Amino acid sequence: MLKYPDVRRDETFHEDYHGHKVHDPYRWLEDPDSEETKKFVEEQNNVTVPFLNEYSKKSALLDRLTEMWNYPKFTCPFKRGERFYYFMNTGLQNQNVLYVQDSLDGEPRIFFDQNALSEDGTVALHSYKFSENGKLFAYALSDAGSDWVTIRVKDVETDKDLSDVLHRVKFSCIAWTHDNLGFFYNRYAEDDGNRADGRDTGSNLNQKLYYHRLGAEQSEDVLCAEFPDEPKWMSGVELSDCGRYVLLSISEGCDPDQTNPLLIRIDTRSGHGAGKPTSKKIEEAADQLNFIVQTLHVDGVF
Repeated sequence: MLKYPDVRRDETFHEDYHGHKVHDPYRWLEDPDSEETKKFVEEQNNVTVPFLNEYSKKSALLDRLTEMWNYPKFTCPFKRGERFYYFMNTGLQNQNVLYVQDSLDGEPRIFFDQNALSEDGTVALHSYKFSENGKLFAYALSDAGSDWVTIRVKDVETDKDLSDVLHRVKFSCIAWTHDNLGFFYNRYAEDDGNRADGRDTGSNLNQKLYYHRLGAEQSEDVLCAEFPDEPKWMSGVELSDCGRYVLLSISEGCDPDQTNPLLIRIDTRSGHGAGKPTSKKIEEAADQLNFIVQTLHVDGVF
């Protein structure tokens, strides 16, 4: 019979939620660096791993799943700049590979291979965005499934990375300005208790929106938006088709019931993040369209 490891209950710990005491006897397990947590995890593995290894059907299941999954997979092609791109997996690769073609009937070649970033395939392309002219490729890398990412920029023509490296990025947009000189992104400050090593167990607070100009140090990035009175707010940015306006959509955490956005217009002609923005909390999809149209001064729609 399996003997599950004993786990300590801390009956003294509780939190007060609106006057109600809520006990959490296993809160100590949320500290992944404590010796007691490490010991408990090791004891769990000592029970689980031998059990799985002794299962007689394990090899047969693995062989069948491998056989079923081993076939080429493609995504739909898309055009950026003058080139065409698509992702493909030959069958058993850890990560999909991004291919590029100079024309629809051109010879495909590898543009970005995530599998070459680490031996075990755990460094992955989290998100990416091509510049407006398609000549630059900003991409965010995640290590071992962490939401914390590092943003780099690649020159499409030379296939070389630029010097730009952005850290402490999480739940971030990548939105290029139409002059192709930089992009907006989100990051957290080091002094807000936000750990960027993928082992944080608390909430990430006080996300900020920055503008990064290519070639500049991250310390020189322009702070465009922050909400100190609403520490749980997170933002996403997109630019209008004309490239003159930034639309900043705000949500509170990841709760689907808290995603009514606050849209903020910033006229990029006044400088990135400069001037007092126009804002409105959006309750309905029709209101969202109406606000965008009105703030961008589009006539003849409403």
